[in-house]
Amino acid sequence: MNVLNQKNPVRLSDVTKYFESGGNRTYALKNISLEVGRGELILFLGPSGSGKTTLLTMMAGLIKPSKGSVFLFNRKVDTYSPKELQKLRACSLGFIFQTFLLIDSLTVLENLRVVLRFSGYPRKETNQKAIRLLQQFHIEELAGKFPVCLSQGEKQRVAVARAVANDASLILADEPTGSLESKQGFEVISLLKKLSETEDKSVVIASHDLRIVEFADRVFRLEDGSIRGNRPASFRPLKPYSASEHQIFAGNG
Repeated sequence: MNVLNQKNPVRLSDVTKYFESGGNRTYALKNISLEVGRGELILFLGPSGSGKTTLLTMMAGLIKPSKGSVFLFNRKVDTYSPKELQKLRACSLGFIFQTFLLIDSLTVLENLRVVLRFSGYPRKETNQKAIRLLQQFHIEELAGKFPVCLSQGEKQRVAVARAVANDASLILADEPTGSLESKQGFEVISLLKKLSETEDKSVVIASHDLRIVEFADRVFRLEDGSIRGNRPASFRPLKPYSASEHQIFAGNG
């Protein structure tokens, strides 16, 4: 299956996710239906606990819905074998985790090389490709350092570089600017936007950072696991949100 030729990399149909403990049921997502098109950058805005991370994790096929269906590259996730899902994530998905999940026992350069090897890059090319990625994110000086020696912002940039290393057709980003200064955050989101526009990558971002809105093709407001509103592709704010817009559209997170 050549997933790069599939029109919509992600589709959710009436998806609900809940967790049960001690006879109590807690809903993380409620009746979510949407499609993500190729070359599209979609932003989910919402405060902590709104279901953003659960949504991204489900799009990656890491957790199953309690109800409804999730399709990855036009195929229901639950029809993939574990081996097929592993290959899909290695070759076609890039995930920017909010907690970074770098491998502490490997240097920054080695963290990128591991991803490249799993995605099928020839061994001889991984070092050169990894160095180019570090240069692209202006962190080449970190190549020989271990994650424990990095600041939060440095870890964030390494995590973003790792997520795009495998030339993924679908990039899922959980708070990609959360630990970055304004300039660094702008550079990261600008790169993700460029990938969606020039390389037809699909990018889905979960955040409460309103600065990302101007880069998005569609913006969804997520609250208590439900989509409360959305902004169309034509929406492009040219000035900061007013206080009322912050309150209505971003919540308090």
